[in-house]
Amino acid sequence: MNVQPHALRSFILLYVLMYAAFGVASPFWPRFFETRGMSPQQIGLLLGLGTIIRLIAGPVAARVADRLQRLRQVLAAAAALAAGLAFGLPWVGGFWLFSIVRLGHEAALTPITSLADALALGASKSRTPAGSGFEYGWVRGSASIAFVMGTLAAGQVIGWTALSSIAWMHGTLLMGAAASTVLLPAPDGKTSQTDATAEPSSLRAIRELMGIVPFRRMVLIAALVLGSHAMHDAFAVIQWNASGISSTTISVLWSEAVVAEVVVFILAGPRWVDPLGPGGAAAMASLAAILRWTVMASSNHPAALAIVQPLHGITFALLHLACMRLMGAVVPPHLAATGQALYALGPGLLTALLTLSSGMLYARLGASAFLLMALLSALALPLCLGLKGPVGLSRQGMD
Repeated sequence: MNVQPHALRSFILLYVLMYAAFGVASPFWPRFFETRGMSPQQIGLLLGLGTIIRLIAGPVAARVADRLQRLRQVLAAAAALAAGLAFGLPWVGGFWLFSIVRLGHEAALTPITSLADALALGASKSRTPAGSGFEYGWVRGSASIAFVMGTLAAGQVIGWTALSSIAWMHGTLLMGAAASTVLLPAPDGKTSQTDATAEPSSLRAIRELMGIVPFRRMVLIAALVLGSHAMHDAFAVIQWNASGISSTTISVLWSEAVVAEVVVFILAGPRWVDPLGPGGAAAMASLAAILRWTVMASSNHPAALAIVQPLHGITFALLHLACMRLMGAVVPPHLAATGQALYALGPGLLTALLTLSSGMLYARLGASAFLLMALLSALALPLCLGLKGPVGLSRQGMD
């Protein structure tokens, strides 16, 4: 890939627009559904169907993009389609008609992050000649900031206008993201075409990827560690509120996690991954998750929580950077989008299953349910030890 000096700026623009679009809408969708007259059961059904659609749509769109070797174009088309369907949400009535539009929106929206990551990783230091790329973490860190700023902005806007405004803001930002893809550096068509002819079927492509031992281990590690966050995302605030922690303190605890995520993505993470290698960084994330969930299982003291909440920067951001570094080394360029989709599918599937079961676990075990999340993270440790360091990763470890 021929990376121009403006590559970093164009990727940051794309990611800021994408994640700001997520930020202005994601936290408020359930409330928006409620204003459309949906019952809690209908909202739950819509969210559940959305999860199923996402698990299917991501890999399908990624395979289309890889087969066509048109990642930018598929990304732009998906973002534009998602924007158009978002604009339609305030206008459609009736549960089933609304559900069709919403699920179509979910299907179009799902692949854009995987496609963007495949493109950004291709232009980063992981894949370009020494000194010609940028740190992927800089781009992903800007996305985290954009998500938070989008959420804060949407909170202000819906304070003085209708909740349907989130659909308009969401769609407008996605249209901007679609337009910004024309600024991205184009892949090397000659290399892509040569590689693309080597994988005529989706089954063969998946078999090729899963035959790469480090990639296979990485997907399982990510599923275990990232999936262990399901209990936290579903019940942390409920647990803290039940223990008498104020809303202000809870917001501070959440803010700590977000700030740590940004710091690791932009500053600390790239410096840690270089000497540790993907395996060492993943092991560090696993250990941090074990500590984080063990403390949450044993204490609701604000001071203890304030100490472990910043570990989110390691349990999520550092692990993500380690996975991206490994993928840049072992995934063939002609399978870049498919690799990203499979990487997202593993944690996404386990997170969905754990989220579905988290209510039962929390009802029976209370805070002790977090010990099960610590156990999941511990299971990832032996797998981390099997990942090679940065020098030995270049397409090695294949069956």
